[in-house]
Amino acid sequence: MLRQFTDQLHRAVSFNYPPKRIISIVPSQTELLFELGLKDEVIGITKFCVHPAAKFKTMTKVGGTKKLNIELIRSLKPDLIIGNKEENNREDIELLCAEFPVWMSDISNLEEAMAAISQIGALVDREPEAAYLNHLISAGFTDLQTLALERGIDKKVAYLIWKGPYMLAGKNTFIDDILTKNGLTNVVKESRYPELDPEQLQALQPELILLSSEPYPFREKHIDELQAAIPDAKIMLVDGEMFSWYGSRLVKAVEYLFHLQKELN
Repeated sequence: MLRQFTDQLHRAVSFNYPPKRIISIVPSQTELLFELGLKDEVIGITKFCVHPAAKFKTMTKVGGTKKLNIELIRSLKPDLIIGNKEENNREDIELLCAEFPVWMSDISNLEEAMAAISQIGALVDREPEAAYLNHLISAGFTDLQTLALERGIDKKVAYLIWKGPYMLAGKNTFIDDILTKNGLTNVVKESRYPELDPEQLQALQPELILLSSEPYPFREKHIDELQAAIPDAKIMLVDGEMFSWYGSRLVKAVEYLFHLQKELN
């Protein structure tokens, strides 16, 4: 049965429903599809779709999120491709849209992430499962916001995602929204992911600097490097998946962020 859906870029996407040959080209959305209970329907993922680990080992990889293997995707004959505006390359998506149904998410806050979960649940005939995940996420983040207020968490923060040059999460990003919901105020007021050197970062006077585990794998040695340039800030390593994966990983993020709040208190 042919059905039409509208993606988060407000594009109409039509395909035979429910889809039986799905390629997911975004790690957090790949994890979501399996969490929703899909098994044989997912036929291709990217090399960064590492969760769930058992599926990652056995699935066909169609390249990276920014550099897809278009010929391999063609050979798999998907009846639905699920991508994301920020994570995927526009030229790749335009090529694929000319040949296949491609549903795109566009997420910059928790509310849009929950909307995407609901919409993807509808796409793949798993609406009750998606609603349950959203129930857990909504309840969890409501509690986190309440706890942040009760604990008096109110710190100026910088969140680093890359080194060489240093890049930070700015406004209009999903990471910024997650920080805000945990009582943290981003010192970076520019949009997206600006580059700053340590002197510029020091001038913003962050009380807290979070070094993400992805996409750049920050380690303990990087704390020492930055601490020398910004001696007054508390610098911590954090699990980047808990701040930037916007699918079912948000359920796990609630517990992680609960414990992080306790460390900041």
